[in-house]
Amino acid sequence: AGRLNLPVIKVIQELMKAGILASQNERLDFETAAIIAEELGFRATREDVKKEDAIETVQAIDRVHEVMSNEAEEHLSPRPPVVVVMGHVDHGKTRTLDAIRATNVMGGEAGGITQHIGAYQVTIHPKENSSGHVLTFIDTPGHEAFTIMRSRGAKVADIAILIVAVDDGVQPQTKEAINIIQAAKLPFIVALNKMDKPEADPDRVLAQLAESGVTTEAWGGNVPIAKISAKTGQGIDDLLDLVLLVADLHADKIRANPSRHAIGTVIEAHVDKGEGPVGTVLVQSGTLHRNDHLGIAGAAYGRVRSMRDWTGKQMDAAPPGTPVKILGFKVAPAVGDILEIPEDPKSLEVKKVKTAHQVATQFTAMKIAPAEGEETPVKKTLNVILKCDTLGSLEALLGMFEKIRHEDVGVEVIQKGLGNVNEGDVTRAANSPPSVVYAFNVIVTPQVAEIARDTHVEVKECKIIYELCDDVIAKLNVLVPPEVIVTPLGNFHTVAIFRTESGRMVVGGKVTDGKIVSGAKAKVWRRPSTIRQAHSGEQSRTTSSGQEEPLGIGTIDSLQAGKQTVKDVHAGQECGISFKGKAKIQIGDRREVYHEEVKERKIVVPR
Repeated sequence: AGRLNLPVIKVIQELMKAGILASQNERLDFETAAIIAEELGFRATREDVKKEDAIETVQAIDRVHEVMSNEAEEHLSPRPPVVVVMGHVDHGKTRTLDAIRATNVMGGEAGGITQHIGAYQVTIHPKENSSGHVLTFIDTPGHEAFTIMRSRGAKVADIAILIVAVDDGVQPQTKEAINIIQAAKLPFIVALNKMDKPEADPDRVLAQLAESGVTTEAWGGNVPIAKISAKTGQGIDDLLDLVLLVADLHADKIRANPSRHAIGTVIEAHVDKGEGPVGTVLVQSGTLHRNDHLGIAGAAYGRVRSMRDWTGKQMDAAPPGTPVKILGFKVAPAVGDILEIPEDPKSLEVKKVKTAHQVATQFTAMKIAPAEGEETPVKKTLNVILKCDTLGSLEALLGMFEKIRHEDVGVEVIQKGLGNVNEGDVTRAANSPPSVVYAFNVIVTPQVAEIARDTHVEVKECKIIYELCDDVIAKLNVLVPPEVIVTPLGNFHTVAIFRTESGRMVVGGKVTDGKIVSGAKAKVWRRPSTIRQAHSGEQSRTTSSGQEEPLGIGTIDSLQAGKQTVKDVHAGQECGISFKGKAKIQIGDRREVYHEEVKERKIVVPR
């Protein structure tokens, strides 16, 4: 559907016609896809993709599980549990982390939404144990645009905290987070936030959770709950105690071998102006050292020149469960890539590494030219150039655009990348109207802004993902043609012309069927060869031959039956009509009267 730029439902319907019941996420073989594409008016060709590239991603995903499940018991040691925080936007995820870390990370966040996945470590000191426990938290954005990143966050986590605001209850993103947690088979805790509010109703929220398949301990289930207020700090200690309790219950799974070469998952990546490609990696097994050779899917990605923890402190070694910011990548890795330090650095292939927007694809489609006489539907497209600060943001926005499906309009990302907006981006937009350049958390220099003004290119700076997406949808709604609903009313036969003015005529005649209504529209029809004979004192009579042809469209300004002005006249009745329009009406012409309703259509993207 993405390659054909068609709604997913249309492709599914075509599959059903062919007797194939397939869900949205089901994989199709090339032959089936090619047949369906042809039915939809496209010709599909297979791109030349190496077999090893096609299975590269699956192997990478299975690699971490393979490494961690094959370790000998004597080599395993406890590691910090990785906790992922999920929930609906504005339900208090970041504020809860703020309360846990006792630091202010909210000040720099636009509109209270975390811009991309971050990882943090905190040390918890239970009363009975002064040595403390280290916990690693993965902070995931709450907006549904980050579904992909949030899913990846769940894959690297050991425990989940589901934040639900007691004044707002279970929302669509809450249900989405529940589905991700359950699919990943993660043990989790429900944190009922905003308990300090007078309108807090925890029992109502627990009932909603039960309806969504989450039965808490308060309702006889096995999911623990903590009642908290991230704003006042109420219940935060209880929440941490529950995290430690759940970690103890699953201690046999929260272990790793610190002595082997490191393997982990990329949870953030971007290109820094001063530091170059930078990646944040969660080490899942082994210990990562400075000067280690970086390998992803067997390719050489550089060496660890520098490592920093989440506070910015330099590190020489990162044990399992530690998130680290790595400098030394040749190119920025993709979010979700599996980083593995090889036994022998020479085994890494020095090959051209794909960047985020150089992804191989196995399916290319060309539109088949319509047969002679067929109409080609014209689809209006908004061309978008997207520049982002990180790969995570870029990927999330592209995922959001994928959800925008409409038969008349669409989004075409003609250029994308990391870093500030440059002159080339503006030039490309100027050559591909209608276009807009979006700068997400990146800079638009005064020189580039001046070029954009001179070339009449819109460059829009954004800091919040859903605001950018709302702007795209607003621009598409301008391009969507309105829906015109035509309701036939009746027909009127002209037998007399009473008055002719500029742009208006008064005529008389008879309603032959249906009814005609004041204010309705009317299309004038005339036969090409019409002979009219009028005799004094006799009714005009017409003889005609050939098919009717349309002359024009106008409006029935008013109706008169006898000497009375009326709103409508029914079949069999005679009347006079004041007709407003450019068509010059003659005796014998037929007017097809109809009601026309213009409805504005809007693109709605599910949230």
